[in-house]
Amino acid sequence: MNCRHCAARLKLELIDLGSSPPSNAYLSAEGLHGPEKTYPLKVMICERCWLAQTLDFAQAEELFSAEYAYFSSFSTTWLQHAERYVADMVERFHLDRDSRVVEVASNDGYLLQYVKASGISCFGIEPTASTARAAREKGIETLETFFGAELGVSLAVAGKQADLMAANNVLAHVPDINDFLSGFTNLLKPDGVATFEFPHLLRLLEQNQFDTIYHEHFSYLSLTALETIFRHNGLSVFDAEEISTHGGSLRVFTQRVASGGRVVTDHVGRLLERETAAGLASAAGYGGFQSRSERVKDDLLAFLIEAKRQGKRVAAYGAAAKGNTLLNFAGIRRDLIAYVVDLNPAKQDKYMPGSRIPIVDEARLLADRPEYVVILPWNLKSEVMSQLRQAGFVGRFVTAIPAIEIV
Repeated sequence: MNCRHCAARLKLELIDLGSSPPSNAYLSAEGLHGPEKTYPLKVMICERCWLAQTLDFAQAEELFSAEYAYFSSFSTTWLQHAERYVADMVERFHLDRDSRVVEVASNDGYLLQYVKASGISCFGIEPTASTARAAREKGIETLETFFGAELGVSLAVAGKQADLMAANNVLAHVPDINDFLSGFTNLLKPDGVATFEFPHLLRLLEQNQFDTIYHEHFSYLSLTALETIFRHNGLSVFDAEEISTHGGSLRVFTQRVASGGRVVTDHVGRLLERETAAGLASAAGYGGFQSRSERVKDDLLAFLIEAKRQGKRVAAYGAAAKGNTLLNFAGIRRDLIAYVVDLNPAKQDKYMPGSRIPIVDEARLLADRPEYVVILPWNLKSEVMSQLRQAGFVGRFVTAIPAIEIV
């Protein structure tokens, strides 16, 4: 396979997680009687532009179907993050009633609801029918389609250019990264700003976050790689900051190369220096990740097997995509984890892909009172622990990333 950005031949392997179904392909009870489609899950590093990327097997249309079950609004932490983002951007870029905000991959309107409440014109672009429908129910205009260069041009011609474009946790999800980014250049006003948030590759490597690798994530991103990719597609980075979401992310601020006049901050240079020091612009920086990830897997399996031998009951919390990667890489099935709790009704009464562990509501957990709960979305550990303690759960909590921890 060739690099999705620069077309160089890919030879450097970061990790091979075996084969698994798409992480959001939850099964119905009827689906348990049939086969599942699985794909190899392997990440390669481009040694020309340093873009980390999965090998091509699944198509975006298969991964982001009409019944896509990830709804952003079920996390109070994420809602708070979105509300702060809107307040900060309104203040920093002096947005008002004459401005327009566009969010790409707007999901269920989790962010644009705060833009709308501020009296600022906005609309979202979201390809999955289930989440787009939820956004419209909030009164948010939503285009139900994939975003790219052609759509950016057509919207601009229609007079819908944006002062601010937001792209939170979507850049990793696009197979054609060049076409996608060109769409931002086309849709931004001459002095407009586009922000991108994404899990930071540096943190993924440092914290053994292999479970954030799944088919829906086509790319794993560093500022080192993105600075080149942005500029190739008509955007330049003028600021960047580290944020705590998803176990350590970057928020990158970009403007149009041809017309943007904002001064580049010192944060950009410092982040690039850190990535260089960590080896992200050399093959050596990616070594050892496979063995470290296998150690995490082995330690979790050892804990679960020992708990079973002792007659302890183990459940899990959060039917998240990262949880599916972990469960399938480790080969964990219902004999080791009885069920997974999730607040999202769209996931309840379904089954985790691959592992086929049932997904239930929180009442089941509180009634069963298992001795252990494995928190699969470890980035929400504090929120989940607080929520369950307040609900009366008295057992112990387990996380596997970056190393097994029992609280």
